[in-house]
Amino acid sequence: MGGVVTEFKAMSLWAEADWIAAIATAVLVLFLMGGGFIASRKTEEFAGHPRGLYMLFFAEMWERFSFYGMRAILVFYLVRHWDFAEGEANGVIGAYGALVYIMPVLGGWLADRYLGQRKAVLFGGILLAIGHLLMAVEGDGGLSDPTINIFWAALAFIIVGSGFLNANISVMVGQLYSVTDIRRDPAYTIFYMGINAGAALGTILVGYLGETVGWAYGFGLAGIGMVLGLIVFVVYRPLLKGAGEPADPAVLARPSFGGMKFEVLLYAIGVASVAVIWGLIQYRDVMQWLLLFSGLALLGYFLKETFKLEPVARQRMFAILFLIALNPLFWGLFDQAAGSINLYTDKFVDRAGVPASLFQSINPIYIILLAPLFAWLWTWLGKRNLEPSAPAKFGLALLQIGLAFLVFVWGALSVGVENATPVLFVFLLYLFSTTGELCLSPVGLSAMNRLAPRYLASLIMGAWFYMTAVGNFVAGLIGEATGGESGEMSKQGTLDIYWDIGLVSIGVGVLVILVSPIVKRWMHLDTLKDDVLPART
Repeated sequence: MGGVVTEFKAMSLWAEADWIAAIATAVLVLFLMGGGFIASRKTEEFAGHPRGLYMLFFAEMWERFSFYGMRAILVFYLVRHWDFAEGEANGVIGAYGALVYIMPVLGGWLADRYLGQRKAVLFGGILLAIGHLLMAVEGDGGLSDPTINIFWAALAFIIVGSGFLNANISVMVGQLYSVTDIRRDPAYTIFYMGINAGAALGTILVGYLGETVGWAYGFGLAGIGMVLGLIVFVVYRPLLKGAGEPADPAVLARPSFGGMKFEVLLYAIGVASVAVIWGLIQYRDVMQWLLLFSGLALLGYFLKETFKLEPVARQRMFAILFLIALNPLFWGLFDQAAGSINLYTDKFVDRAGVPASLFQSINPIYIILLAPLFAWLWTWLGKRNLEPSAPAKFGLALLQIGLAFLVFVWGALSVGVENATPVLFVFLLYLFSTTGELCLSPVGLSAMNRLAPRYLASLIMGAWFYMTAVGNFVAGLIGEATGGESGEMSKQGTLDIYWDIGLVSIGVGVLVILVSPIVKRWMHLDTLKDDVLPART
Protein backbone atom coordinates (compact mmCIF):
# COMPACT_ATOMS: atom_id res chain seq x y z
CA MET A 1 0.00 0.00 0.00
CA GLY A 2 2.83 2.39 0.93
CA GLY A 3 4.41 1.77 -2.48
CA VAL A 4 1.17 2.74 -4.24
CA VAL A 5 0.92 5.97 -2.23
CA THR A 6 4.54 6.80 -2.99
CA GLU A 7 4.00 6.10 -6.68
CA PHE A 8 0.86 8.29 -6.71
CA LYS A 9 2.73 11.18 -5.04
CA ALA A 10 5.56 10.82 -7.55
CA MET A 11 3.08 10.93 -10.44
CA SER A 12 1.45 14.07 -8.94
CA LEU A 13 4.81 15.78 -8.59
CA TRP A 14 5.69 14.79 -12.16
CA ALA A 15 2.40 16.26 -13.41
CA GLU A 16 3.07 19.45 -11.46
CA ALA A 17 6.56 19.62 -12.95
CA ASP A 18 5.05 19.29 -16.43
CA TRP A 19 2.68 22.18 -15.73
CA ILE A 20 5.48 24.32 -14.32
CA ALA A 21 7.69 23.59 -17.34
CA ALA A 22 4.84 24.38 -19.73
CA ILE A 23 4.09 27.68 -17.99
CA ALA A 24 7.78 28.65 -17.85
CA THR A 25 8.11 27.88 -21.57
CA ALA A 26 5.02 29.93 -22.39
CA VAL A 27 6.36 32.91 -20.42
CA LEU A 28 9.76 32.69 -22.14
CA VAL A 29 8.15 32.45 -25.61
CA LEU A 30 5.94 35.48 -24.88
CA PHE A 31 8.96 37.46 -23.74
CA LEU A 32 11.01 36.59 -26.83
CA MET A 33 8.07 37.32 -29.13
CA GLY A 34 7.56 40.73 -27.52
CA GLY A 35 11.24 41.58 -27.83
CA GLY A 36 11.28 40.40 -31.42
CA PHE A 37 8.23 42.50 -32.25
CA ILE A 38 9.87 45.67 -30.90
CA ALA A 39 13.28 45.01 -32.45
CA SER A 40 11.94 44.11 -35.89
CA ARG A 41 10.23 47.45 -36.45
CA LYS A 42 12.74 49.76 -38.14
CA THR A 43 10.44 52.68 -38.87
CA GLU A 44 9.83 55.57 -36.46
CA GLU A 45 6.15 54.57 -36.15
CA PHE A 46 4.08 51.42 -36.32
CA ALA A 47 0.30 51.37 -36.89
CA GLY A 48 0.25 55.15 -36.60
CA HIS A 49 2.02 55.41 -33.21
CA PRO A 50 5.64 55.92 -32.08
CA ARG A 51 7.57 52.69 -31.50
CA GLY A 52 8.28 53.89 -27.97
CA LEU A 53 4.61 53.31 -27.15
CA TYR A 54 5.01 49.60 -27.86
CA MET A 55 8.14 49.40 -25.74
CA LEU A 56 6.22 50.93 -22.83
CA PHE A 57 3.34 48.58 -23.67
CA PHE A 58 5.50 45.47 -23.20
CA ALA A 59 7.38 46.79 -20.15
CA GLU A 60 4.10 47.62 -18.42
CA MET A 61 2.59 44.32 -19.55
CA TRP A 62 5.18 42.35 -17.60
CA GLU A 63 4.92 44.61 -14.56
CA ARG A 64 1.15 44.11 -14.53
CA PHE A 65 1.70 40.35 -15.07
CA SER A 66 3.48 40.23 -11.72
CA PHE A 67 1.23 42.72 -9.90
CA TYR A 68 -2.15 41.27 -10.88
CA GLY A 69 -0.94 37.68 -10.72
CA MET A 70 0.04 38.20 -7.10
CA ARG A 71 -3.15 40.16 -6.41
CA ALA A 72 -5.36 37.31 -7.70
CA ILE A 73 -4.23 34.90 -4.98
CA LEU A 74 -3.38 37.36 -2.20
CA VAL A 75 -6.71 37.16 -0.34
CA PHE A 76 -6.63 33.34 -0.42
CA TYR A 77 -3.01 33.39 0.76
CA LEU A 78 -4.02 35.58 3.70
CA VAL A 79 -6.98 33.38 4.66
CA ARG A 80 -5.60 29.90 3.95
CA HIS A 81 -1.90 30.29 4.75
CA TRP A 82 -1.70 33.09 7.32
CA ASP A 83 -5.09 32.33 8.97
CA PHE A 84 -6.65 35.80 8.67
CA ALA A 85 -10.42 36.07 9.09
CA GLU A 86 -12.13 36.86 5.77
CA GLY A 87 -13.22 40.35 6.83
CA GLU A 88 -9.74 41.20 8.10
CA ALA A 89 -8.16 39.81 4.93
CA ASN A 90 -10.34 42.22 2.92
CA GLY A 91 -9.06 45.04 5.13
CA VAL A 92 -5.44 44.07 4.44
CA ILE A 93 -6.17 43.97 0.69
CA GLY A 94 -7.72 47.45 0.90
CA ALA A 95 -4.81 48.90 2.89
CA TYR A 96 -2.30 47.33 0.52
CA GLY A 97 -4.13 48.69 -2.50
CA ALA A 98 -4.38 52.14 -0.91
CA LEU A 99 -0.65 52.30 -0.23
CA VAL A 100 0.15 51.04 -3.75
CA TYR A 101 -1.76 53.99 -5.18
CA ILE A 102 -0.74 56.65 -2.64
CA MET A 103 3.00 56.19 -3.15
CA PRO A 104 2.95 57.63 -6.70
CA VAL A 105 2.51 61.04 -5.05
CA LEU A 106 6.08 60.72 -3.72
CA GLY A 107 7.39 58.98 -6.83
CA GLY A 108 5.72 61.51 -9.12
CA TRP A 109 7.03 64.50 -7.19
CA LEU A 110 10.63 63.21 -7.15
CA ALA A 111 10.42 62.44 -10.88
CA ASP A 112 9.04 65.90 -11.69
CA ARG A 113 11.62 67.76 -9.65
CA TYR A 114 14.76 65.67 -9.92
CA LEU A 115 14.95 62.12 -11.24
CA GLY A 116 12.92 62.27 -14.43
CA GLN A 117 10.41 59.58 -15.23
CA ARG A 118 12.80 57.05 -16.79
CA LYS A 119 15.11 56.78 -13.77
CA ALA A 120 12.10 56.65 -11.42
CA VAL A 121 10.56 53.79 -13.41
CA LEU A 122 13.82 51.83 -13.41
CA PHE A 123 14.32 52.26 -9.65
CA GLY A 124 10.70 51.32 -8.98
CA GLY A 125 11.02 48.22 -11.13
CA ILE A 126 14.02 47.01 -9.13
CA LEU A 127 12.13 47.42 -5.83
CA LEU A 128 9.13 45.63 -7.32
CA ALA A 129 11.26 42.68 -8.44
CA ILE A 130 12.69 42.34 -4.92
CA GLY A 131 9.23 42.48 -3.39
CA HIS A 132 7.66 39.90 -5.68
CA LEU A 133 10.55 37.49 -5.17
CA LEU A 134 10.30 37.89 -1.38
CA MET A 135 6.63 36.87 -1.65
CA ALA A 136 7.88 33.39 -2.53
CA VAL A 137 9.18 32.95 1.06
CA GLU A 138 6.27 31.10 2.71
CA GLY A 139 7.40 29.93 6.12
CA ASP A 140 5.09 27.59 8.05
CA GLY A 141 2.03 29.87 7.99
CA GLY A 142 -0.22 31.20 10.71
CA LEU A 143 -0.16 34.59 12.40
CA SER A 144 2.36 33.38 15.00
CA ASP A 145 4.96 32.44 12.36
CA PRO A 146 7.79 35.05 12.43
CA THR A 147 8.16 34.60 8.66
CA ILE A 148 5.09 36.81 8.33
CA ASN A 149 7.47 39.76 8.79
CA ILE A 150 9.11 38.82 5.47
CA PHE A 151 5.64 38.83 3.94
CA TRP A 152 5.01 42.37 5.25
CA ALA A 153 8.43 43.42 3.91
CA ALA A 154 7.57 41.96 0.49
CA LEU A 155 4.36 44.01 0.38
CA ALA A 156 6.33 47.12 1.43
CA PHE A 157 8.85 46.70 -1.42
CA ILE A 158 6.00 46.23 -3.91
CA ILE A 159 4.17 49.29 -2.59
CA VAL A 160 7.17 51.63 -2.79
CA GLY A 161 8.26 50.22 -6.15
CA SER A 162 4.80 50.82 -7.55
CA GLY A 163 4.99 54.40 -6.32
CA PHE A 164 8.04 55.10 -8.43
CA LEU A 165 6.87 53.18 -11.48
CA ASN A 166 3.12 53.53 -12.03
CA ALA A 167 2.50 57.27 -12.34
CA ASN A 168 5.72 57.90 -14.22
CA ILE A 169 5.39 55.27 -16.92
CA SER A 170 1.91 56.65 -17.68
CA VAL A 171 3.39 60.15 -17.99
CA MET A 172 6.01 58.85 -20.43
CA VAL A 173 3.26 57.64 -22.75
CA GLY A 174 1.91 61.20 -22.91
CA GLN A 175 5.39 62.63 -23.55
CA LEU A 176 5.55 60.75 -26.85
CA TYR A 177 2.76 63.01 -28.21
CA SER A 178 1.91 66.70 -28.36
CA VAL A 179 -1.00 67.79 -26.17
CA THR A 180 -3.15 68.52 -29.25
CA ASP A 181 -2.42 65.17 -30.93
CA ILE A 182 -5.73 63.36 -31.52
CA ARG A 183 -3.86 60.02 -31.14
CA ARG A 184 -3.40 60.54 -27.39
CA ASP A 185 -6.63 58.90 -26.18
CA PRO A 186 -6.20 55.91 -28.54
CA ALA A 187 -2.55 55.65 -27.39
CA TYR A 188 -3.58 55.42 -23.76
CA THR A 189 -6.18 52.82 -24.70
CA ILE A 190 -3.48 50.76 -26.49
CA PHE A 191 -1.25 51.17 -23.42
CA TYR A 192 -4.18 50.06 -21.28
CA MET A 193 -4.41 46.92 -23.40
CA GLY A 194 -0.80 46.16 -22.46
CA ILE A 195 -1.71 46.52 -18.80
CA ASN A 196 -4.57 44.09 -19.20
CA ALA A 197 -2.72 41.59 -21.37
CA GLY A 198 -0.24 41.27 -18.53
CA ALA A 199 -3.04 41.17 -15.96
CA ALA A 200 -4.86 38.37 -17.80
CA LEU A 201 -1.75 36.24 -18.28
CA GLY A 202 -0.53 36.83 -14.74
CA THR A 203 -3.89 36.04 -13.17
CA ILE A 204 -4.26 32.76 -15.06
CA LEU A 205 -0.68 31.49 -14.74
CA VAL A 206 0.19 32.81 -11.27
CA GLY A 207 -3.31 32.01 -10.00
CA TYR A 208 -3.16 28.43 -11.24
CA LEU A 209 0.30 27.77 -9.81
CA GLY A 210 -0.49 29.49 -6.50
CA GLU A 211 -3.80 27.74 -5.82
CA THR A 212 -3.03 24.26 -7.17
CA VAL A 213 0.75 23.73 -6.92
CA GLY A 214 2.01 26.02 -4.16
CA TRP A 215 2.03 29.65 -3.10
CA ALA A 216 5.80 29.96 -3.62
CA TYR A 217 5.49 28.81 -7.24
CA GLY A 218 2.82 31.41 -7.99
CA PHE A 219 4.59 34.29 -6.30
CA GLY A 220 7.94 33.21 -7.76
CA LEU A 221 6.51 33.37 -11.28
CA ALA A 222 5.19 36.87 -10.51
CA GLY A 223 8.73 37.89 -9.57
CA ILE A 224 10.11 36.50 -12.83
CA GLY A 225 7.51 38.54 -14.73
CA MET A 226 8.74 41.73 -13.07
CA VAL A 227 12.35 40.95 -14.00
CA LEU A 228 11.29 40.47 -17.64
CA GLY A 229 9.61 43.88 -17.58
CA LEU A 230 12.83 45.46 -16.36
CA ILE A 231 14.81 43.83 -19.15
CA VAL A 232 12.44 45.21 -21.80
CA PHE A 233 12.64 48.71 -20.30
CA VAL A 234 16.45 48.75 -20.16
CA VAL A 235 17.21 47.10 -23.51
CA TYR A 236 14.81 49.21 -25.57
CA ARG A 237 15.44 52.56 -23.86
CA PRO A 238 16.53 54.29 -27.15
CA LEU A 239 12.96 54.06 -28.45
CA LEU A 240 11.88 56.66 -25.88
CA LYS A 241 13.72 59.36 -27.88
CA GLY A 242 14.66 61.26 -24.73
CA ALA A 243 11.24 61.07 -23.06
CA GLY A 244 11.37 60.96 -19.27
CA GLU A 245 14.93 62.25 -18.80
CA PRO A 246 15.80 64.52 -15.83
CA ALA A 247 15.12 68.22 -16.30
CA ASP A 248 18.55 69.09 -14.85
CA PRO A 249 21.00 66.14 -14.71
CA ALA A 250 23.63 68.35 -13.05
CA VAL A 251 21.50 68.58 -9.89
CA LEU A 252 21.55 64.80 -9.51
CA ALA A 253 25.36 64.74 -9.67
CA ARG A 254 25.86 67.31 -6.90
CA PRO A 255 27.21 66.11 -3.53
CA SER A 256 24.66 66.08 -0.70
CA PHE A 257 24.27 64.43 2.71
CA GLY A 258 27.49 62.65 3.71
CA GLY A 259 29.12 63.54 0.42
CA MET A 260 26.98 61.11 -1.57
CA LYS A 261 25.51 62.18 -4.89
CA PHE A 262 22.08 63.73 -4.61
CA GLU A 263 20.69 61.02 -6.92
CA VAL A 264 21.95 58.30 -4.56
CA LEU A 265 20.36 60.15 -1.62
CA LEU A 266 17.00 60.07 -3.42
CA TYR A 267 17.30 56.31 -3.90
CA ALA A 268 18.23 55.94 -0.21
CA ILE A 269 15.06 57.83 0.74
CA GLY A 270 13.08 55.41 -1.41
CA VAL A 271 14.62 52.39 0.30
CA ALA A 272 14.09 53.93 3.75
CA SER A 273 10.41 54.44 2.96
CA VAL A 274 10.09 50.65 2.66
CA ALA A 275 10.57 50.44 6.44
CA VAL A 276 7.85 53.04 7.02
CA ILE A 277 5.40 51.20 4.77
CA TRP A 278 6.28 47.91 6.51
CA GLY A 279 4.78 49.41 9.66
CA LEU A 280 1.81 51.16 8.05
CA ILE A 281 0.51 48.06 6.27
CA GLN A 282 0.17 46.36 9.65
CA TYR A 283 -1.66 49.24 11.38
CA ARG A 284 -4.64 50.09 9.21
CA ASP A 285 -6.27 52.42 11.75
CA VAL A 286 -3.30 54.75 11.34
CA MET A 287 -3.88 54.71 7.59
CA GLN A 288 -7.29 56.31 7.91
CA TRP A 289 -5.73 59.38 9.52
CA LEU A 290 -2.85 59.29 7.04
CA LEU A 291 -5.25 59.37 4.11
CA LEU A 292 -7.28 62.18 5.66
CA PHE A 293 -4.40 64.50 6.53
CA SER A 294 -2.29 63.78 3.45
CA GLY A 295 -5.37 64.28 1.28
CA LEU A 296 -6.08 67.66 2.85
CA ALA A 297 -2.41 68.65 2.47
CA LEU A 298 -2.40 67.60 -1.19
CA LEU A 299 -5.63 69.49 -1.85
CA GLY A 300 -4.19 72.58 -0.15
CA TYR A 301 -1.05 72.42 -2.28
CA PHE A 302 -3.04 72.09 -5.49
CA LEU A 303 -5.33 74.98 -4.54
CA LYS A 304 -2.31 77.14 -3.75
CA GLU A 305 -0.81 76.35 -7.16
CA THR A 306 -4.19 76.71 -8.87
CA PHE A 307 -4.70 80.29 -7.76
CA LYS A 308 -1.26 81.23 -9.13
CA LEU A 309 -2.39 80.28 -12.64
CA GLU A 310 -3.99 82.51 -15.22
CA PRO A 311 -7.82 82.05 -15.53
CA VAL A 312 -7.95 79.40 -18.28
CA ALA A 313 -5.31 77.17 -16.68
CA ARG A 314 -7.00 77.72 -13.31
CA GLN A 315 -10.32 76.40 -14.62
CA ARG A 316 -8.53 73.41 -16.11
CA MET A 317 -7.20 72.64 -12.65
CA PHE A 318 -10.74 72.82 -11.27
CA ALA A 319 -11.79 70.29 -13.93
CA ILE A 320 -8.88 68.03 -12.92
CA LEU A 321 -9.88 68.19 -9.25
CA PHE A 322 -13.51 67.38 -10.12
CA LEU A 323 -12.52 64.29 -12.11
CA ILE A 324 -10.03 63.11 -9.50
CA ALA A 325 -12.67 63.43 -6.76
CA LEU A 326 -14.82 60.77 -8.47
CA ASN A 327 -12.12 58.11 -8.22
CA PRO A 328 -12.86 56.81 -4.68
CA LEU A 329 -16.46 55.84 -5.41
CA PHE A 330 -15.68 54.05 -8.68
CA TRP A 331 -12.62 52.19 -7.40
CA GLY A 332 -14.25 51.44 -4.05
CA LEU A 333 -16.76 49.33 -5.98
CA PHE A 334 -14.48 48.10 -8.75
CA ASP A 335 -11.77 46.84 -6.39
CA GLN A 336 -14.12 44.50 -4.59
CA ALA A 337 -12.81 42.12 -7.26
CA ALA A 338 -9.57 41.27 -5.44
CA GLY A 339 -11.27 40.88 -2.04
CA SER A 340 -14.94 40.26 -1.39
CA ILE A 341 -15.89 39.21 -4.95
CA ASN A 342 -12.94 36.81 -5.04
CA LEU A 343 -14.08 35.25 -1.76
CA TYR A 344 -17.74 35.26 -2.82
CA THR A 345 -16.81 33.44 -6.05
CA ASP A 346 -14.89 30.85 -4.05
CA LYS A 347 -17.68 30.24 -1.51
CA PHE A 348 -21.01 30.88 -3.21
CA VAL A 349 -20.65 30.54 -7.02
CA ASP A 350 -21.15 27.40 -9.08
CA ARG A 351 -17.72 27.45 -10.74
CA ALA A 352 -17.41 23.77 -11.76
CA GLY A 353 -14.13 23.23 -9.95
CA VAL A 354 -12.27 26.11 -11.63
CA PRO A 355 -9.91 27.82 -9.12
CA ALA A 356 -11.59 31.01 -7.92
CA SER A 357 -8.53 33.17 -8.61
CA LEU A 358 -8.77 32.46 -12.35
CA PHE A 359 -12.03 34.42 -12.51
CA GLN A 360 -9.92 37.51 -11.86
CA SER A 361 -8.76 37.17 -15.47
CA ILE A 362 -12.27 37.93 -16.82
CA ASN A 363 -11.87 41.70 -16.44
CA PRO A 364 -8.52 42.02 -18.28
CA ILE A 365 -9.72 39.65 -21.02
CA TYR A 366 -12.79 41.86 -21.51
CA ILE A 367 -10.45 44.86 -21.67
CA ILE A 368 -8.39 43.24 -24.41
CA LEU A 369 -11.54 42.44 -26.39
CA LEU A 370 -13.36 45.71 -25.83
CA ALA A 371 -10.54 48.31 -25.69
CA PRO A 372 -10.07 48.40 -29.49
CA LEU A 373 -13.82 48.85 -29.89
CA PHE A 374 -13.86 51.74 -27.42
CA ALA A 375 -10.77 53.33 -29.04
CA TRP A 376 -12.49 53.14 -32.44
CA LEU A 377 -15.79 54.37 -30.97
CA TRP A 378 -14.27 57.50 -29.36
CA THR A 379 -12.37 58.31 -32.58
CA TRP A 380 -15.46 57.75 -34.75
CA LEU A 381 -17.65 59.90 -32.50
CA GLY A 382 -14.90 62.55 -32.20
CA LYS A 383 -14.69 63.03 -35.96
CA ARG A 384 -18.43 63.73 -35.94
CA ASN A 385 -18.33 65.99 -32.84
CA LEU A 386 -20.49 63.47 -30.98
CA GLU A 387 -17.94 62.11 -28.50
CA PRO A 388 -19.02 62.46 -24.83
CA SER A 389 -16.80 64.75 -22.80
CA ALA A 390 -14.42 63.30 -20.21
CA PRO A 391 -16.75 64.22 -17.28
CA ALA A 392 -19.73 62.68 -19.12
CA LYS A 393 -17.71 59.48 -19.61
CA PHE A 394 -17.01 59.47 -15.86
CA GLY A 395 -20.74 59.69 -15.19
CA LEU A 396 -21.34 56.77 -17.56
CA ALA A 397 -18.65 54.80 -15.72
CA LEU A 398 -20.41 55.26 -12.38
CA LEU A 399 -23.74 54.23 -13.90
CA GLN A 400 -22.23 51.03 -15.27
CA ILE A 401 -20.32 49.97 -12.15
CA GLY A 402 -23.51 50.51 -10.12
CA LEU A 403 -25.52 48.49 -12.64
CA ALA A 404 -22.91 45.69 -12.43
CA PHE A 405 -23.65 45.14 -8.74
CA LEU A 406 -27.41 45.42 -9.12
CA VAL A 407 -27.43 42.81 -11.90
CA PHE A 408 -25.20 40.52 -9.82
CA VAL A 409 -27.49 40.75 -6.78
CA TRP A 410 -30.57 40.19 -8.93
CA GLY A 411 -28.96 37.12 -10.49
CA ALA A 412 -27.95 35.66 -7.14
CA LEU A 413 -31.41 36.17 -5.64
CA SER A 414 -33.19 34.84 -8.74
CA VAL A 415 -32.11 31.29 -7.87
CA GLY A 416 -32.57 31.70 -4.12
CA VAL A 417 -30.04 32.56 -1.44
CA GLU A 418 -29.73 28.90 -0.49
CA ASN A 419 -28.49 27.95 -3.97
CA ALA A 420 -25.13 28.64 -5.62
CA THR A 421 -25.03 31.79 -7.74
CA PRO A 422 -24.87 30.91 -11.48
CA VAL A 423 -21.43 31.70 -12.90
CA LEU A 424 -23.08 33.70 -15.70
CA PHE A 425 -23.66 36.57 -13.28
CA VAL A 426 -19.97 36.73 -12.38
CA PHE A 427 -19.27 37.27 -16.07
CA LEU A 428 -21.98 39.95 -16.27
CA LEU A 429 -20.64 41.69 -13.15
CA TYR A 430 -17.20 41.93 -14.74
CA LEU A 431 -18.66 42.94 -18.12
CA PHE A 432 -20.41 46.04 -16.78
CA SER A 433 -17.45 46.80 -14.50
CA THR A 434 -15.14 46.64 -17.51
CA THR A 435 -17.21 48.90 -19.75
CA GLY A 436 -17.35 51.35 -16.86
CA GLU A 437 -13.58 51.10 -16.43
CA LEU A 438 -13.04 51.86 -20.12
CA CYS A 439 -15.12 55.01 -19.74
CA LEU A 440 -13.05 56.19 -16.78
CA SER A 441 -9.51 54.87 -16.42
CA PRO A 442 -7.80 55.44 -19.82
CA VAL A 443 -9.87 58.60 -20.30
CA GLY A 444 -8.79 59.87 -16.88
CA LEU A 445 -5.11 59.11 -17.52
CA SER A 446 -5.27 61.03 -20.78
CA ALA A 447 -7.17 63.97 -19.22
CA MET A 448 -4.68 64.30 -16.35
CA ASN A 449 -1.73 64.42 -18.74
CA ARG A 450 -3.48 66.68 -21.24
CA LEU A 451 -4.88 69.32 -18.87
CA ALA A 452 -2.15 69.49 -16.23
CA PRO A 453 0.41 72.31 -16.12
CA ARG A 454 3.65 70.76 -17.36
CA TYR A 455 5.55 71.44 -14.13
CA LEU A 456 2.88 69.50 -12.17
CA ALA A 457 2.35 66.66 -14.65
CA SER A 458 3.68 63.72 -12.63
CA LEU A 459 2.37 65.07 -9.33
CA ILE A 460 -1.14 65.38 -10.77
CA MET A 461 -0.83 61.86 -12.15
CA GLY A 462 0.26 60.90 -8.64
CA ALA A 463 -2.84 62.62 -7.25
CA TRP A 464 -4.94 60.56 -9.67
CA PHE A 465 -3.43 57.42 -8.18
CA TYR A 466 -3.77 58.90 -4.68
CA MET A 467 -7.54 59.14 -5.02
CA THR A 468 -7.50 55.62 -6.46
CA ALA A 469 -5.72 54.75 -3.20
CA VAL A 470 -8.61 56.22 -1.25
CA GLY A 471 -10.91 54.10 -3.40
CA ASN A 472 -8.92 50.98 -2.52
CA PHE A 473 -9.15 51.81 1.17
CA VAL A 474 -12.91 52.31 0.77
CA ALA A 475 -12.99 48.93 -0.99
CA GLY A 476 -11.29 47.40 2.04
CA LEU A 477 -13.88 48.92 4.38
CA ILE A 478 -16.72 47.59 2.21
CA GLY A 479 -15.00 44.20 2.12
CA GLU A 480 -14.60 44.17 5.90
CA ALA A 481 -18.33 44.93 6.22
CA THR A 482 -19.13 41.82 4.17
CA GLY A 483 -17.38 39.83 6.89
CA GLY A 484 -19.99 40.94 9.43
CA GLU A 485 -19.38 40.79 13.18
CA SER A 486 -17.92 37.28 13.00
CA GLY A 487 -15.37 38.22 10.34
CA GLU A 488 -16.68 35.47 8.02
CA MET A 489 -18.61 36.40 4.87
CA SER A 490 -22.34 35.61 4.71
CA LYS A 491 -24.12 35.42 1.37
CA GLN A 492 -27.22 37.48 2.20
CA GLY A 493 -25.26 40.14 4.09
CA THR A 494 -22.85 40.55 1.19
CA LEU A 495 -25.66 40.84 -1.35
CA ASP A 496 -27.39 43.51 0.77
CA ILE A 497 -24.18 45.57 0.80
CA TYR A 498 -23.69 45.14 -2.95
CA TRP A 499 -27.24 46.36 -3.61
CA ASP A 500 -26.76 49.50 -1.51
CA ILE A 501 -23.43 50.51 -3.07
CA GLY A 502 -24.84 49.88 -6.55
CA LEU A 503 -27.71 52.30 -5.95
CA VAL A 504 -25.36 54.98 -4.57
CA SER A 505 -23.09 54.74 -7.62
CA ILE A 506 -25.98 55.09 -10.07
CA GLY A 507 -27.29 58.15 -8.24
CA VAL A 508 -23.92 59.89 -8.30
CA GLY A 509 -23.44 58.95 -11.96
CA VAL A 510 -26.67 60.71 -12.91
CA LEU A 511 -25.57 63.87 -11.09
CA VAL A 512 -22.16 63.84 -12.80
CA ILE A 513 -23.76 63.60 -16.25
CA LEU A 514 -26.02 66.56 -15.42
CA VAL A 515 -23.08 68.84 -14.48
CA SER A 516 -20.68 67.51 -17.15
CA PRO A 517 -21.32 70.44 -19.59
CA ILE A 518 -20.06 72.90 -16.96
CA VAL A 519 -16.93 70.84 -16.27
CA LYS A 520 -16.29 70.49 -19.99
CA ARG A 521 -16.26 74.30 -20.33
CA TRP A 522 -13.63 74.46 -17.57
CA MET A 523 -11.37 72.22 -19.67
CA HIS A 524 -11.07 74.83 -22.49
CA LEU A 525 -10.16 72.15 -25.03
CA ASP A 526 -10.38 74.62 -27.91
CA THR A 527 -7.45 76.68 -26.56
CA LEU A 528 -5.04 73.87 -25.71
CA LYS A 529 -1.56 74.50 -27.08
CA ASP A 530 1.79 72.77 -26.84
CA ASP A 531 3.15 75.28 -24.31
CA VAL A 532 5.72 73.98 -21.87
CA LEU A 533 4.30 75.96 -18.94
CA PRO A 534 1.00 77.82 -18.57
CA ALA A 535 1.45 81.42 -17.48
CA ARG A 536 1.21 82.15 -13.76
CA THR A 537 0.13 85.43 -12.24
